[in-house]
Amino acid sequence: MTMDEVDETVIPNAVPDEMPDGDENPIAVAIDAAEEILDPLDELVERVVDDPGAPFVPEVLERLSSMKKEDRAAFEALRAQLKKAGCRVTALDESIMEESGDGGRGPTQADILIDLAEAAELFHSADGTAFADLDINGHRETWPVRTKGFKRWLARQFFEATDGAPSSEALQSALNVIEAKAHFDAPELPVFIRVGGIDDKLYLDLGDEAWRAVEIATTGWRVVENPPVRFRRAAGMQLLPVPMSGGSVESLRSFLNVQSDTDFVLVVAWALAVLRHRGPYPVIVLSGEQGSAKSTFSAILRALLDPNTAPLRALPREDRDLFIAANNGHVLAFDNVSGLPAWISDTLCRLATGGGFAVRQLYTDQDEVLFDAARPVILNGIEDIVTRPDLADRAVFLTLEAIPEEQRRPEADLWAAFEAESPKILGVLLDAVAQGLRLLPDTRLERLPRMADFALWASACETAIWPAGTFWSAYCGNRDEAVENVIEADPVAAAVRAVMAERTEWTGTATDLLGALAEEAGERVAKSKTWPASPRALSGRLRRAATFLRKVGIEIDYVKEGRAHTRIIHITAKGNSADSEYSGVQPSVSSAIPPNGSETNTFRDTTMRTVMGAADGRADTKNSGKCPFVRAKLLKSNGTDAADATDANHPPQSDLEKNGRQGWRTTL
Repeated sequence: MTMDEVDETVIPNAVPDEMPDGDENPIAVAIDAAEEILDPLDELVERVVDDPGAPFVPEVLERLSSMKKEDRAAFEALRAQLKKAGCRVTALDESIMEESGDGGRGPTQADILIDLAEAAELFHSADGTAFADLDINGHRETWPVRTKGFKRWLARQFFEATDGAPSSEALQSALNVIEAKAHFDAPELPVFIRVGGIDDKLYLDLGDEAWRAVEIATTGWRVVENPPVRFRRAAGMQLLPVPMSGGSVESLRSFLNVQSDTDFVLVVAWALAVLRHRGPYPVIVLSGEQGSAKSTFSAILRALLDPNTAPLRALPREDRDLFIAANNGHVLAFDNVSGLPAWISDTLCRLATGGGFAVRQLYTDQDEVLFDAARPVILNGIEDIVTRPDLADRAVFLTLEAIPEEQRRPEADLWAAFEAESPKILGVLLDAVAQGLRLLPDTRLERLPRMADFALWASACETAIWPAGTFWSAYCGNRDEAVENVIEADPVAAAVRAVMAERTEWTGTATDLLGALAEEAGERVAKSKTWPASPRALSGRLRRAATFLRKVGIEIDYVKEGRAHTRIIHITAKGNSADSEYSGVQPSVSSAIPPNGSETNTFRDTTMRTVMGAADGRADTKNSGKCPFVRAKLLKSNGTDAADATDANHPPQSDLEKNGRQGWRTTL
């Protein structure tokens, strides 16, 4: 075909607008109609308000099913808008699943719960416990994944999303997955209860609904909204008062039945130790007759530092219960203690200096539940309840006097006055803690006691309240009294002291010593249950009492001699056995008293006294020539006895060395 033929060719209109007879072209009509079809999801939210059935139209369900598969985020956003508009999203989900051809099977409740948990920030602690940070009304809350707090939050999220409640099985399955994510896919972070620390700063959880905390630094303290450390809330925790500046530590004394300045100094030092995030923490032991306000004393201290709905408790029956209580509270207070069994005394020692407890997890064969904590402990009772040297060496002892009836106050008035003063009292203690953070690196002691960290911390803090050295003087006197009380309470230690009262050396076997001590103690004591029944048991008792006996000048050595390696006990008594081991030792603080310390130093004008008043230079005519701390009551020997005759058969240790006998010595 030529070009001329192409030009002459008439190409008919493919789609004429009108047919020759005037009718519209059906193809054009169909195209115009197709251009006017809208997306079924357009303005769906607005239509639901007037027509609740609009989302259930087949073409809408088809479109929603397609969106759910192709763009899950957009689907969830639209679903949330439909829910707010009043759509029954649970029924809508079922209809979408039927439309998608899944036979009504879609995401399970466990899947929905796992998706909802994505809103929480997961992490785990050092022991593997899973935690979740939740955003609640603009503040962060931290809950263990397995506790009721997180379960309630997750159930609420599920109800808001589905208008239904998850089954127990679905919730348990979801928690297993969430816990695994927190353990394997999330970081490890420390979690504290009531007191925490990070980056040379301390944080005190106020326990309020906004989860605020007090931040304590070397420059002072302030209340913060979202602390950088994680706190967890245990059942029974109550809120602390918001601290205030401008108070005096003397205000606390009006609520405590303390008679001497020395006792009050030790109480404040213990409170300052409680406000630290790590131990060791001394055990404060209160004793006194009925009516000396021991329970009120304990409750006041706990309300000031770690308030709880059950502030005072009875002693637990096993160490498992004790560690569970320590895991759910910062301060433990045990009321009306009649005596301490050996096992609980040992457990309290572990709690004071930090220790762990492991028990098999229920319904498992190999898994363990671990408890590791150091906690401040309060004990009160009528008698001297602490008789074992290892716990006594970790304790602070206070003896309360009975309150005369004319000086008693109604309990309601007492607590009302305390609640009014507690914010300022707490503020004074926080000032001292800030001082301690500033001076602790440069604080030194010439001799370190068993609770060395506690002594250093109290010495660093004290200059914000009273002159340097006040705490050390009070603490040494209290320790010396504890030595005397424990020796008097231990029949073996008391008998050893009595045997060595009028001699400087004793040598013999454990059997010989057991007979000598039994004769010194008397038949009634030797036949009691507390008396060692064998030489082996006596050796164990001597090892336990050796520390306190050494402090009163009695050394116990073990020597093995001869080919049979016979064990010989060598006891020596030094002079001045009643002198304090720490007598004359003073702490050295780099910055003793701050220039502006006069405003908060309420003890500056008050001369601090020791137990008997001689250590501060005051003459005591009634007790002249006596030790200011120790009440020495040396038991007299009953003269020469069979034990002395037995001693003569064994040469002293110096003779062993002169005779060239081979042996070795172990000093307790």
